[in-house]
Amino acid sequence: MLQLLHIENIAVIEQADISFDSGFNVLSGETGAGKSIIIDAISAILGERAYRESIRTGCDKAFVSAVFAGVPELPWFEQMHVPYEPELTLQREIFLDGRNVCRVNGQGVSVSVLRALGQQLITVHGQHDSQQLFDEERHIALLDSFARDESLLAEYYAAYEKVRACRQKLEHLSVDENEKARRQEMLQYQIRELERAALKPGEDEALEQRQKRLMNAEKLVKGLNECAGRLFGDEDADGACELLSLALRSLGGVLRYDDSLSPLNDRLRDLSLQLDDAAESLRDYRDRLSDSDEELDEIGARLDLIHKLRRKYGATCVDMLQFLENAKKELDDIVFADEKIKQAEKLLAAATAAAEEIALRLRKVRRAAAEEMQTQISRELTELNMPKVRFLCEFTETALGPNGMDSLRFLMSANVGESLKPLSKVASGGELARIMLALKNVMARQDAVGTMIFDEVDAGVSGRAAQKVAEKLRRVSEGRQVLCVTHLPQIAALAEHHLLISKSERQGRTYTEVTPLDRSGRIQELARMIGGAEITDTTLKSAEEMLYL
Repeated sequence: MLQLLHIENIAVIEQADISFDSGFNVLSGETGAGKSIIIDAISAILGERAYRESIRTGCDKAFVSAVFAGVPELPWFEQMHVPYEPELTLQREIFLDGRNVCRVNGQGVSVSVLRALGQQLITVHGQHDSQQLFDEERHIALLDSFARDESLLAEYYAAYEKVRACRQKLEHLSVDENEKARRQEMLQYQIRELERAALKPGEDEALEQRQKRLMNAEKLVKGLNECAGRLFGDEDADGACELLSLALRSLGGVLRYDDSLSPLNDRLRDLSLQLDDAAESLRDYRDRLSDSDEELDEIGARLDLIHKLRRKYGATCVDMLQFLENAKKELDDIVFADEKIKQAEKLLAAATAAAEEIALRLRKVRRAAAEEMQTQISRELTELNMPKVRFLCEFTETALGPNGMDSLRFLMSANVGESLKPLSKVASGGELARIMLALKNVMARQDAVGTMIFDEVDAGVSGRAAQKVAEKLRRVSEGRQVLCVTHLPQIAALAEHHLLISKSERQGRTYTEVTPLDRSGRIQELARMIGGAEITDTTLKSAEEMLYL
């Protein structure tokens, strides 16, 4: 469970330390006091997107840390090859320049790794999540999450990707005849031009280097002659080779007087041999050096051709040769298109058959899961004061597509005698909130997540329905930690722990504070939630009567 949350410099929160307990935790306060900012901070520490605009004005970074206690042995530990620990400390720094620094137990991790862990620690249901139920494209993904058919989905996605690739190949081969003729003519021209050039890999680099040497031949010859003179000497002075040879002869003459000079003698002999070898190599290079204007002209002409081809086919000879190979392959596809089309059609048929077989297995799993999902959601909705509601997963068989061979939409009838219709046609805001709450509870049973957060999910709910929602949240908290941001006194009254979020101004700046409430404080806050700004003896008495603890 989430035990401690520390926030620095996020929006109106300069600094806050918030302790949470097991069971049912409620956060309440005036609109704009900063309740949703706390949820945003929790989302940030879970690896969700964090905006630099949320950093408090005048600060260069924001910081959030969270301590989780009693963490079960989640799949994340095995996936990331991290030793299991029952207590985790998550930290995240968000900088104005867009950088993020994330840590788990002091170890640096990426935002994506933090997100993978966060998804296994907490689920967050925001006040806008219910609107997702209007998007029928999302319904089949929600069912898949309930069915926990990840391995079968992965198998299908891989099979469907092969189908998609085969379709693309077939479309590429089956181009219009006029387009095919035009493309064939262009490819033939490009191939002829490149083949006439007879390029070789690395030829351009070798020619440029040779051109550079020839253009500077005079300077090279002068420098090499000077170097040779110092190595070989002339009639006026001995060169380095001769001087080293004389030095070696002198040292050899005294070796018989001191054996310890032998290593030095060996080193000098090695130097002499290396120097002689270098001098010969220098002489050979100088003798081969040419300053032929004719060769320079030939190289220039060749490079002009290569530079002209570069503008069309690639930056280097290697790139242009690759272009040539690709062009020949494409031309071959066009020339032998009929044969290749038949081959591609066979491959597409085989890939389609394989994908359809998996899609049928996926359909079977989904329909079985849908039956169970309908039963569980109907049971949840009955507990949420919607006893007459009928909820149905309606399947429609489709052609093979990204989601298999089915589409799905959720239908409901809220009242007796009414036909089943799409949620967007029949569900009110309060009904939609309760349907999403039911769906979240059903989904939560499928995983080991220890904490559930509900951010103002009571929108549009009032009266007896609000009481039922409160009772449902209380029951959910018996099996896991629940954090709920609410404006409803019915929900706040059933909480085991109540935090008040308040806002104040000091020296021209706004500050948000988080205060744990005792029984007296809870009565005051419940009275405010019941009666608004004016708290009377009547509202205080009502608040005391509502208070669960």
